Amino acid sequence: MTRVLVVDDDPQILRALRINLTAHGYDVTTASDGAGALRAATDGPPDVVVLDLGLPDLDGTEVIAGLRGWTPVPIIVLSARDGSTDKVQALDAGADDYVTKPFGMAELLARLRASVRRAAAATVDGEPVVDAGGFRVDLAAKKVVRDGAEVHLTPTEWGILELLVRHRGKLVGQRDLLRAVWGPGYGKETNYLRVYLAQLRRKLEADPSRPEHFITEAGMGYRFEV
Repeated sequence: MTRVLVVDDDPQILRALRINLTAHGYDVTTASDGAGALRAATDGPPDVVVLDLGLPDLDGTEVIAGLRGWTPVPIIVLSARDGSTDKVQALDAGADDYVTKPFGMAELLARLRASVRRAAAATVDGEPVVDAGGFRVDLAAKKVVRDGAEVHLTPTEWGILELLVRHRGKLVGQRDLLRAVWGPGYGKETNYLRVYLAQLRRKLEADPSRPEHFITEAGMGYRFEV
């Protein structure tokens, strides 16, 4: 049974979607705010998320970013905001589709089926929290805890760490890292990587001179091991 997480602060919409989706064979979980949505997704990872942007505690794009930190689950935005800017921001944040309220149930069901089909062949093993032994990386909350205390990372350090952790055990090429973190115009500035990997090792490795987690593959790239 396909698991759907529906996030909306309107209780009538939540009730209507729960009834309709359940009637069509979906296993439905609901949340009325952003924090509840992130908790629900962590407690029981859904197969698809239907998300309203106008939530009382977090903007919908923040929820999308929190989910995208650790899972590729399809996200369908369901919102009364019909401006092109709102749609672009949601899609750039990581949403897969955008449905404007008011909407037809038949259309939403068709988009749900399409999203699940697209994701079925590209399932990735995602974990919200990765325990590396000496420290823990929370991809959903975007933070690192070492010895019980949160470690401050710069946005660039986090960008490198997140990419390596999400591909843990696999080599990530120098060019791929540079383009993902700094932008498509970068690819040869390998000295940037040496500087920031040294900083990450100082902050997270037990012995930065003998790294166990941030491994250099000379001339190729870097690999994260737990």
